[in-house]
Formats: sequence, C-alpha cells, structure tokens
Amino acid sequence: MLAERANYEVKMMARVLGVSRSGFYRWLKANPDGADPWAGLKEAILSIWERSRRRFGFRKVHARLASDFPEFAGTTRHRVRRCMSELGIRGICPNASKTTTVPDEDAPRRPDLVGRDFTSPVPTCKLVGDITYLRTTSGFIYLATVIDLCTRMVVGWAIADNMRTGLVVSAMEMAWGRGYVAGNAIFHSDRGSQYTSSLFAEWARVHDVRLSVGRTGSCHDNAVAESFFGTLKNPDRSCIPTSEKAAA
Repeated sequence: MLAERANYEVKMMARVLGVSRSGFYRWLKANPDGADPWAGLKEAILSIWERSRRRFGFRKVHARLASDFPEFAGTTRHRVRRCMSELGIRGICPNASKTTTVPDEDAPRRPDLVGRDFTSPVPTCKLVGDITYLRTTSGFIYLATVIDLCTRMVVGWAIADNMRTGLVVSAMEMAWGRGYVAGNAIFHSDRGSQYTSSLFAEWARVHDVRLSVGRTGSCHDNAVAESFFGTLKNPDRSCIPTSEKAAA
C-alpha cells in the first residue's frame, strides 16, 4: 500500500485488500521511513490467519506460532495482537448462537441428586447430559449427549435439526440399548424443558432412571457436560493433526 500510495487512494486499496485503513495509518505513523521491523512476524501471522480461513483471533494465532514458525516462538500475545491490529485483521467472534436451555416454569420440581459431585465409583450408575448447537454450512443442528461420570465416555448421543424432547430421549435410548444405563441410575441435566417434560419423565420411569436437575442459569451444576461441549467446539483441542488442519 505504501508503494502504490501515489497511484491509488488508501481507502480503495484497503477495501480491495480487506485490511483496515486506520491500521495502515497507525503503521505509517510508527514507521515513517517505511521500514517495518516486524515484517517477518506479520507474514507468519497472516499465513496462520489465512490457513484458519480468517477465523483465528490473536490467542489462537499466538498458540500456533511456536509450532508453525519456531523462529517466533518467544513472541508475546501482546505483540501478536498489535501486529494483527496493524494488519487490520481479526478473528471471527461466535456471535451467532442458539438458546438450548429454555426452562419450563410449569414443570414439576425435581431434586439435585448430584450436588456437583461428578464422580462415580462404577460405570452405568451416574450419568449427565445436555444439548448444544452445531453450526454447519446448511444451518444449525442440535446434539444431545449422555456421559458416564465414571469413565467420562459419551455412551449415548443423538443429532437432529430440532431440539424437541425426542432428541434427548433418543440419546438416552442409545445409552440404554448399549447397556450403559443401570437400574436405578441417576441422570443429571439442566432444567431445560426437554429434560423436565412429561415425555422424558415417562421414559425415565419405564427404564428405572432417577432424574436430577441443577439450578437454573448455573453452568457449574452440569460442568462435565458443559466442559465436553467446550472441548468439542474448540479446534485447538481436537484430535485432528496440525498438518491436516492446515490443509483443511
């Protein structure tokens, strides 16, 4: 942009290149002679950001620097954020979201049989579950899971384009059909209307399952399920090798 400034308007070049005009002027003010001591680092940052399909913010870019560009392993987060600001690039914030927990005010009261004790001496006796949304190119889909607190294994799950009660019943049916739900087992969830519905209560009665719920608005009361979804949606903690992520 500096080299072509005499031929084209900065505003037009910034729009074509997809960068910030104010970022260019900040960089020019800090480097009046045009020399940029951080040019190499910025190229590395831009490469990582482009490979992430322009999704990564400065924290994820910083996390990748050490492995992808060892020569910049000692770079601080502040420097990465500053370079990204000067380049006029930023990560994509997950603004689009769906509400998955809608309490039913008329639902019968149920006790909390877990009390944030997410341990179990034996499998199949103490389970937790929740619903989350997954964004796809075709729109949102919903995932319901059943997790065993002894093994931390997902023993049942179901996916649908809606989050009606049938979704959580299907997840429990999978866990029960595979032998992962013992008689008189505890199943703990939030107070979403799917889990407090009469349909789900009837399924639990027929299959000898005791239902437990946490408090409204407290993610800590169902921390294991929430933690699993956090790991599932975090690309930096997935099982895909770095080389495969870069090629994706």
